[in-house]
Amino acid sequence: MGNGGAVLRCAVFASGGGSNFQALIDRKNAGDLHVEFALLISNSSKAYACERARQNGIPAVHLSEKQFETFEAFSTRLMDLLDEYKVDLIILAGYMKKLPCELISKYRMKILNIHPALLPAFGGKGMYGKNVHQAVLDYGAKVSGVTVHFVDEEYDQGPVILQRTVPVLDNDDAETLAARVLTLEHDSYWRAVEAVAGGNVHIEGRRVAGEV
Repeated sequence: MGNGGAVLRCAVFASGGGSNFQALIDRKNAGDLHVEFALLISNSSKAYACERARQNGIPAVHLSEKQFETFEAFSTRLMDLLDEYKVDLIILAGYMKKLPCELISKYRMKILNIHPALLPAFGGKGMYGKNVHQAVLDYGAKVSGVTVHFVDEEYDQGPVILQRTVPVLDNDDAETLAARVLTLEHDSYWRAVEAVAGGNVHIEGRRVAGEV
């Protein structure tokens, strides 16, 4: 999936604070992650992720379907924007909105997402933020973790690139478990992005093979 040896241009989509975005920036600055952040897109003008982009000289664009008469018009503008910035890879970092089908189709196996649980468990609609961690606790699971996966048309069902685990402790609540998982997210997402951007993984059916 590498771009003929060229550094891939990434668009990051974020709706909130963008701590995973910051972790990716930090890894790039440390020389561990070899991509270019071409663009940050947020559906919220107040998202702190936009400020993180500005602080790092990355163009930040507020783009929401609310700005358009139809979802189709929004989708067209989004696709045009990605073309304009010559985006190769899309990284979802806490993006809470539906992606247009046309975008998923055009960027097939070039959209990454991170989920704060071990998919396919505790995924799907409504499974985000504290909801995920509370569901893990309510179920009585002994481990949780992170899943980095390619995005397809179904919520949280694309092929898995990377999974790593943390223990669920007896005295955990949703907040303490979330904090432990978030630390793992920050140390995991860049590894998957680097593997995909470097062409070190390939798809065999649903299985993502290669070294992450």
